[in-house]
Amino acid sequence: MDTSWIDLPTGHPEYVDGCMQFIAFAKQGLFEGKIRCPCKNCKVDKSFPVNDVERHILFKGFYKSYRNWIFHGKGDMVQRMLGSDGGSTSEGSIGNKSGFVGRDNMGGLLRSAFSVNVPPNFPTFEAREDGEWYEEPVSYDTDVQYDDSTIEEDATYKKLLQASEEKLYEGCINFSKLSFLLHLFHLKCMHHWSIESFNMLLKLILDAFPQILNFPSSYYYSKKMIKDLGLGYEKIDACPNDCMLYWGEFLEKDKCHVCGKSRWKTTKGKKGDDVSDQGTNTCKKGVPAKVMRYFPLIPRLKRIYMSSETAENMRWHDTERLGEDDKKILRHPSDSIAWKAFDERYTDFALDPRSVRLGLASDGFNPYRLMNTTYSTWPVVLIPYNLPPWLCMKPSSFILSTLIPGKASPGNDIDVYLQPLVHELKLLWGGVEAFDAFDGVKFNLRAALLWTINDFPSYAMLSGLSTKGYNACPICMDSTPSDRFGNKICYCSYRKWLPADHPYRRQGVKFCEKFGTNELGEAPSRPSGTDILRQQEKVEYVYGKSKAPPKKRQRGHTDNNDVQDEIVFGTKRSIFFDLVYWEHNLLRHNLDVMHIEKNVSENLLGTLLSMDKSRDNRDDREALEAWTIKTHLWLSADHNGNEYMPSASYSMSREEKERFLNVLEKLKVPDGYGSNLSSCVNMKQRELINLKSHDNHVLMQDILPVALRASNATKVIDLLARLSSFFKKLCSTSIDPDDLDGLQDGIVLTLCQLEMEFLPSFFTIMVHLLIHLVEEVKLGGPVQYR
Repeated sequence: MDTSWIDLPTGHPEYVDGCMQFIAFAKQGLFEGKIRCPCKNCKVDKSFPVNDVERHILFKGFYKSYRNWIFHGKGDMVQRMLGSDGGSTSEGSIGNKSGFVGRDNMGGLLRSAFSVNVPPNFPTFEAREDGEWYEEPVSYDTDVQYDDSTIEEDATYKKLLQASEEKLYEGCINFSKLSFLLHLFHLKCMHHWSIESFNMLLKLILDAFPQILNFPSSYYYSKKMIKDLGLGYEKIDACPNDCMLYWGEFLEKDKCHVCGKSRWKTTKGKKGDDVSDQGTNTCKKGVPAKVMRYFPLIPRLKRIYMSSETAENMRWHDTERLGEDDKKILRHPSDSIAWKAFDERYTDFALDPRSVRLGLASDGFNPYRLMNTTYSTWPVVLIPYNLPPWLCMKPSSFILSTLIPGKASPGNDIDVYLQPLVHELKLLWGGVEAFDAFDGVKFNLRAALLWTINDFPSYAMLSGLSTKGYNACPICMDSTPSDRFGNKICYCSYRKWLPADHPYRRQGVKFCEKFGTNELGEAPSRPSGTDILRQQEKVEYVYGKSKAPPKKRQRGHTDNNDVQDEIVFGTKRSIFFDLVYWEHNLLRHNLDVMHIEKNVSENLLGTLLSMDKSRDNRDDREALEAWTIKTHLWLSADHNGNEYMPSASYSMSREEKERFLNVLEKLKVPDGYGSNLSSCVNMKQRELINLKSHDNHVLMQDILPVALRASNATKVIDLLARLSSFFKKLCSTSIDPDDLDGLQDGIVLTLCQLEMEFLPSFFTIMVHLLIHLVEEVKLGGPVQYR
């Protein structure tokens, strides 16, 4: 039977005719008035009345992998062929004589989890011209060898399948034992139930409903029952000083080969112990001092392709893109220059749309909140970018890779904990065998890491570049325009990015330039990965916290070692350079726009409202005199001899601050747009308190210019409105690349004009990074993915 019409668009006349032929054919095998639906969404997993199935395939499209219609036609063919091992659906499992109908698709879940699909040697049937069926001959490979893991997985699948078909109690039509238990675990996770409360609930359920037989009576037995559905993790012991992992060749070691510290926890002698041991520290073998949780990446990527639905979604970046006229618009990382350059360089990788592109994100948090302020956890999360935009950034699509424990940030020693992940990424670059449930074939699964996502302190940890001091910009590096202003380091000189003939370049007295000098320099260019690797390979870095701190170089003192320090820009060689493609990636580490936006917002609000984070104080005004710039803002004395700070263009009087805060306090926003800003307004102190990152986000992009204009609170409203507009356009979900050059010119001019109004102390490294954000959009695509 010709099924080529399945590949046609849904509105094509031949596609409509083909759908009608399928419906006529499928009506011959009605079961209780229903047939399985082969639309793109249902994928033959659900059964509906014929009219509903007809509507599904006409408007949603036909499931392209379903070309041999083994689940439709004369007789209950599937039941005859598969018996009771075919898995269950939302309408009951094939061969399930009990007629159990559940509300959850447990069969589909199990088939996706264990990659149970129609096997390669499964007999297929075709219709002859006379309407009869004949079986196509199949061949069997007698040399196929099955390993123990396959047998174990088969036994686990059958055990879970049995639980999914067993009613919760006699007469129950909505839940099987497995589905009910999964719902309980979902509620436990969603509402943060403790294990004790979960045990008490199970006891209450079993006491109240004695008809529920053979059901787990505790959290322990419940977890034991469903653990095979998930993917486990590995516990890897680590040196307490972050020197090494007890992994690979060091798996059996008891002591760190770097610092010599024991692998095991140290305990003190107790009463009753031998006198010679009392009061001494001993190592209790078997209790590791520090443990990292590692979630293997390869089985998780394989699991993605075990589901036909997610396997199809992983092709979206290649198969579901828009027309040629719209492809230039940046909507997804696959539209970016970095993605396309990677494909051009590694054509063999790009030929298969199933090859996975990953982003890596990491940051620290305290899982115990205020209960334990000395503990932090650093999760490492991977984002698969093959998925469509509506799935790509959903937390459920993220892949947890590593949980790094500790009392503080791992710093540069984070590379120690990334060793297992980098090892798997190396294997994935060569490829591992996996099964594609969408095509029903085995294939060579490959994956590559495109970039990392992190806040600015973590940028230094993952990149091995410095983000402090005079060379704090990891893009400008040694060309970072910086100077000491009083007791601060400021980052000005934005006139470098202006055209060479721009008049601002020769008006140094108006800008934050020491001694009011003119600007004749050029903007620094972004270093390549090869340049950075060449520099970092000169760094000798020893992992661990037990090493002696580096000696500080005295001003004016030079020796051979110091000469090397002066030409090296970096703190270590990043472990990601172990990946053969890493140095050729155009964008290796992303600047976190929301983190930068938050800091710029705090700078502005702190300065405008004269809060604790103000960038305008007496020390800064004194430093102006040392630089001999902005004489109208130098400290002055009134007629009584009292020293005071002259008002700047951005200064707000007491009445202006109250008007501005009053606007924010009375502001009403749509539900879900942002938090209640009125709770952040402190009218007594005339300041904003407890602002979160998202609060700064909505303030910076939407509310701040409106509130300032409504209260007529400052003379730099138009300038701040242009800064707000920059963030708004930068964070758009769809960006035309032709508009980016104008956006870059605009932010350069805005920063130069901010220099004319604000003090040099306002220009922290976070303000400086604004100059590089547009370039990163060109390279990596829309901001929300990075």
